Amino acid sequence: MGDNTLTARLPIESVLPDVITQLNERTSAVLVALPGAGKTTRVPLALLEADPAWLKGKRILMLEPRRIAARSAAAYMSALLGEPVGRTVGYRVRMDTRVGPGTRIEVITEGVLTRMLQSDPSLAGVGLVIFDEFHERSLQADLGLALCLQSRALFREDLRLLVMSATIDARPVATLLGDAPVLASEGRIFPVRTDYLSSKPEGRLEELVVRTVMRAMAEESGDVLVFLPGAGEIRRVEQLLGQQHLDAAVTVLPLHGNLPQEAQDRAIAPGKPGVRKIVLSTSIAETSLTIEGTRIVIDSGLMRVPMFSPQTGMSRLETVRVSKDSADQRRGRAGRLSPGVCYRLWTEQEELYFDPHRVPEIEQADLAQLALDLAEWGTTDPGELSWLSEPPAAAYRQACELLAQFGALDRNGAITAHGRRMSEAGLHPRLAHMTIRAMSLGLGSTACALAALLHERDLFRRGASGTASADLRLRLDALERARNGGKPDEAMALFGLQADSAAVKRALAEADNWSRALGITGRGRIDSDACGLLLALAYPDRIGQSRGGGKYVLSSGRGAVFAEIQELSNAPYIVAAELDDKGPESRIQLAAPVQLAELLQRFGDDIADESVVAWDRTVQAVRARVRKRFGALVLSDAPQSGPDPEETVRAMLEGVRVEGLGILPWTKTARALQQRILFLRRHDEAWPDLSDEALAESLPEWLEPHLEGIRSRSELQRLNLAAVFEAVLPWEKRRKLDELAPTHLIVPSGSRLPIDYGDPEAPFLSARLQEMFGLTDTPRIAGGRVAVTIHLLSPAQRPVQVTRDLSSFWRETYFEVKKDLKGRYPKHYWPDDPMSAVPTNRVRPKT
Repeated sequence: MGDNTLTARLPIESVLPDVITQLNERTSAVLVALPGAGKTTRVPLALLEADPAWLKGKRILMLEPRRIAARSAAAYMSALLGEPVGRTVGYRVRMDTRVGPGTRIEVITEGVLTRMLQSDPSLAGVGLVIFDEFHERSLQADLGLALCLQSRALFREDLRLLVMSATIDARPVATLLGDAPVLASEGRIFPVRTDYLSSKPEGRLEELVVRTVMRAMAEESGDVLVFLPGAGEIRRVEQLLGQQHLDAAVTVLPLHGNLPQEAQDRAIAPGKPGVRKIVLSTSIAETSLTIEGTRIVIDSGLMRVPMFSPQTGMSRLETVRVSKDSADQRRGRAGRLSPGVCYRLWTEQEELYFDPHRVPEIEQADLAQLALDLAEWGTTDPGELSWLSEPPAAAYRQACELLAQFGALDRNGAITAHGRRMSEAGLHPRLAHMTIRAMSLGLGSTACALAALLHERDLFRRGASGTASADLRLRLDALERARNGGKPDEAMALFGLQADSAAVKRALAEADNWSRALGITGRGRIDSDACGLLLALAYPDRIGQSRGGGKYVLSSGRGAVFAEIQELSNAPYIVAAELDDKGPESRIQLAAPVQLAELLQRFGDDIADESVVAWDRTVQAVRARVRKRFGALVLSDAPQSGPDPEETVRAMLEGVRVEGLGILPWTKTARALQQRILFLRRHDEAWPDLSDEALAESLPEWLEPHLEGIRSRSELQRLNLAAVFEAVLPWEKRRKLDELAPTHLIVPSGSRLPIDYGDPEAPFLSARLQEMFGLTDTPRIAGGRVAVTIHLLSPAQRPVQVTRDLSSFWRETYFEVKKDLKGRYPKHYWPDDPMSAVPTNRVRPKT
């Protein structure tokens, strides 16, 4: 690594003079250099060697997307200088810093830049910020660039910015930087043969990978680098390879972000002579790292990315297809130092549908940390900054609401003292809030241990058999045992869990680091009984209330369920720390029980006392209740005496709306009055619309004034609905109603017969034929505009004729009807001249 003759042959050397010249003349540049060009290690050193005026006495900050890449780059550059890390070249990553007073190049992870900008927005003492591997589009890189651009605009017009990448679309970045020049360098990629699958793969991914590894080991020489989506797949492939009776000279090494630094260093270090390495890696090895000896790349074509859903307010890790540029980056790992081969575990046809570039993390990630960072920066509106991709409005708004719930933001969106302390904690805002609040409860050590468990993937994986418990208390107990010298695996197998000893040690170390950072003195006991309360502080939106059968409703309103019935699934209240956010009900993966008394005590300000006066369909009455509500959860529910009369009336109206108008006391009189008014409206729209549809839509206008004192369906029956309808009519129309639409007509026999207005087109009157003798003009209503339809009946009250023209009936039809009926009803009166005959409501008229 210290051979400087190697650097002289790097392709990047040809463009280094242009990089120096452009940064001398301008404050921004974009450098596109293919994998293997040497940009990561040569550009900072070349600029330091050139020592331009703008850099004199100042440092270079170079951002790397991962800790392992930052440490590796710093170590490589230091070796080229023949120095230890921390002298001229150093690094700053989370919980690990190696810099000295003479350090001129600091390789840092992206979150470190944000912290540096927050403490010194002008970046005094910094001449250049390099954003390496910017094509990965991490959220922190996008934020860091936006903050640097505003810092330069407000405080440091001389601050230089250099964006470097192998596969990025350079033009949008150059435009964002103020039409910065784009410089390009060819990579030193040796020929790489690419093998695709002949058909779409079937079966388990891990088995396909192992078969491909064994094939590659037999066909090719050199070390193997396998890209897998996550640590779980790496572990399973490692187990399967262990069953293949590999040669003793073959070493299988995992590589992912959760491994200790020593294990990561072993994976990327040159192999021993005569020993072949099989490195099983996540996308951590996709860029920046050179794993010497690698000639073979096996790419699963998958990666795991965090996805945030504004609809549910939850994030989940989702396995997705890599983009084309990521696949090319991975392929290039095989040709960094010699010709190689890349086995792609997909078909060429499938590749046609790959996205060209990866989706920027800012577009699909949880934005709580971003919102807190911007608030600390002093802005409540992301639009005030220049972004390559702006934060999605819905996710950002939800992040601000969460921070406000924590008390990190005030009502104007400005950061509070508590928010600043959360920002300084170096944890996700949820965990930062939890640990800070826990200190006042004397639970700081427990909170730090819990934060260490939640910060990474679950340290306790499913064992070989049995139900795997989701209970986080078990995991805290295991940490406490390990801290006191015991074995974390003890008792875990009973719950279907298996501990990762190295991960447990790392979690304990992280817990101790956070305790020191928060000023917690002494090593307090890890109290697993407090787990539920602490989780509630971090996840107030995921407090769950049992619905029975392992199902819960969360305070956010979302449904959640335990995939496997276990002791924890009987708890009345739980807090879900991890859910899969799939389907209508998320599966609970990590949780702990919490007591109702704890919620009432600790979340009093967030628990609303509400009076609920509502229609209850089960009892068909208005019920008044007093409830304590936490989000979507009803913590208590008791009867309320003396509810507000107005609320009772509104609830009663809702009852009528829900049950329908059939709940009202429809008497014949009420229905007849409705029909009469509708008949008149048919001919004059000045009359009100009392159709069922219109009545249902206007309940408050006509029914509300009559509901005082009524609280149930049975009490509603006391209502005089006809009087309610009459009240709708103005006085003038009420006076004219009987005149224009009479309820009855007096027919020639003297009988007073009702008019049926059921059909507003044809109101009718039914009368026995003998009662109508002598009437030649058909009765008319609605001011003479409408003839009443006459249903003429036989002596047995059966219709024999329907007419609107009595005169015509007597002249033309009567005699046919008479001939038919006289034979059947000989005792009845059948005169020869109906128009002059005496009408009668008897069998024969009185003589």
